[in-house]
Amino acid sequence: MKTELVGLSKEEIRKEIETLGEKKFRADQLWQWIYFHGAADFDKMTSFSKDFREKLKQNYTITRPKIVTEQISGDGTRKWLLEFSDGQRVETVYIPEEDRGAICISTQVGCGVGCKFCHTGSQKITRNLTAGEIVSQFMVARDVYDEWPSPSNGSERKLSNIVVMGMGEPLHNTENTIKALNIITDGSGIALSKRRVTVSTSGVVPKMVQLAKETGVKLAVSLHAPNNEIRSQIMPINNQYPIEDVLKACQEYQKIVTSRYITFEYLMLKDINDSIKNAHELISLMKKYKIGVKFNLIGFNSWPGCGYEPTPKNRMYAFAKELEKCGYAAPVRASRGQDILAACGQLKTKKG
Repeated sequence: MKTELVGLSKEEIRKEIETLGEKKFRADQLWQWIYFHGAADFDKMTSFSKDFREKLKQNYTITRPKIVTEQISGDGTRKWLLEFSDGQRVETVYIPEEDRGAICISTQVGCGVGCKFCHTGSQKITRNLTAGEIVSQFMVARDVYDEWPSPSNGSERKLSNIVVMGMGEPLHNTENTIKALNIITDGSGIALSKRRVTVSTSGVVPKMVQLAKETGVKLAVSLHAPNNEIRSQIMPINNQYPIEDVLKACQEYQKIVTSRYITFEYLMLKDINDSIKNAHELISLMKKYKIGVKFNLIGFNSWPGCGYEPTPKNRMYAFAKELEKCGYAAPVRASRGQDILAACGQLKTKKG
């Protein structure tokens, strides 16, 4: 059986090359062909001899997931339904901005957290993605936008950032997520800056410090409530990791990754967590724990069968104003891709 190269660490590729009886520097060249040039065909690796390319073809594969469908929103957001070799599928989204863009990648098929407001959470967890399956979502996007090794038309990159906010809880698949991010940020390959990678978690406390130590990427926490009563109502994981524990883990994260603000994602649900009183509770929490933080206030994106309503815009801006008066950045984030169910909390690959 052939070994898949996408998702192997640099050290693992070196061991494979040694097994073939080749010199160590060939591993670094192979790494660059895969992750700098984006080669998916061994015959295009022209710095290798024909004999070496034959050895690679006999023993290894370089696989991309299949694009099953592609949808493009009226606002330019692009969503791909990707299928892996076992038939399992995830959704991956490109979110364009004026001078850049982010790829929103998934880490699991489904999600086991079960947030009440999240469409993905209504799809039971099927399995974790491998490191290769996580990395390859970004590689597919680079294929589509022809950005190997840089944009062919000489323009700025469209794919400038990664947000690990797609399907699944990244810290329920910690090892593969960390391995994938270290491949993506390796300076001799895809070489995306750690400052341009954000991992979003619902607050899996025991794994947050590990993420900080082993990646150094930016952290976003799905807070969505100013107290345990509301958070447990909409996020069952709060019964396991209450707000106080999550905020203490954020403090530890910031001690390790000292130059990064932590982003608190705050989905605003009408008459649930959107009152001025709730804003003041949130401010009190931040003052108590003294975390360098900014907020993203998110409008609720409806989906079939959901039981929540979005907070009206005027109430969102009033909520933001209270946070800003106390020195916290709190932009009201524009929803993107709603017309193709690509917005925050809308991703899902199965009916039900």
